Amino acid sequence: MLKLENITKSYFLDGLEIPVLKGLDAEFFPGEITAIMGPSGVGKTTLLNLLGALDRPSQGEIYFEGKAYSQMSESEFACYRNRTIGFVFQFHHLLPEFTAWENVMMPLLIDRIDFKSASERSWNILSELDLSDRIQHKPSELSGGEQQRVAVARAIVHSPRLVLADEPSGNLDQASGEKLTDLLWNLSREKGHSFIIVTHNPDLAAKADRRIYMSDGKIVS
Repeated sequence: MLKLENITKSYFLDGLEIPVLKGLDAEFFPGEITAIMGPSGVGKTTLLNLLGALDRPSQGEIYFEGKAYSQMSESEFACYRNRTIGFVFQFHHLLPEFTAWENVMMPLLIDRIDFKSASERSWNILSELDLSDRIQHKPSELSGGEQQRVAVARAIVHSPRLVLADEPSGNLDQASGEKLTDLLWNLSREKGHSFIIVTHNPDLAAKADRRIYMSDGKIVS
C-alpha cells in the first residue's frame, strides 16, 4: 500500500542543517496495523507527517499503491489527504465551539458532501462508537476517552484507506486507553482500515500486526 525508498528529512535552523530521518526504507500493507516505536526525538512524528502528505521528504520517494508522492500536485496532495487518509492526534484537535456531531461532519463538508448526507454519516459513525447519547455535546462536555472516540469518528467518517495515529492513547487513563485500542482493532478488522500508529504504549504495540522500532532517525528493527 505504502512504500518508502531512502527517505531523508532535514530541517534548517539559522543556516544549520538538522537531520531528522536518515535513509528510511519500509513497506506498509493493506489492512495491517503497524506500531512505530522508539524514544522521543527519533523522528516518529516526522515520519507520520511525511506518510500523511503533511510534509515532503528532503530526499527519497514515497509511493501510495505505486504512485509517487513527488508526482502529485499540491491540489492532488490535498485531495489525497482528505479522501484517502484519516488522522488521529494525541490532543484530539476538536473544534471547541462545535458539537461532536458537527466536528465529525467537518471533513465531509470540506469535501463538498451535501449537508444531509454528511449529517447522516456522522450520526451513524458516532452511534457505532457508542456515542449516540453524546452527539450534541461540545468537547468541553465530554471525557478524555469520549473526545478521543469523537476524534476517531472524524478520522474514519469518510472511509479512508489509511489511518495515521500519533500517540492516540497518550492522554488517556489505562481503562480508556484499552477501550481505544480495542476500538481501533475492531475498525481495522471490520472495515478494512490500515493503521499506522506512533506509540510509547507497549500494550497497544503488542497487539499490532507488526512493530517498527526507530532510533536516531533510522529504522533499526
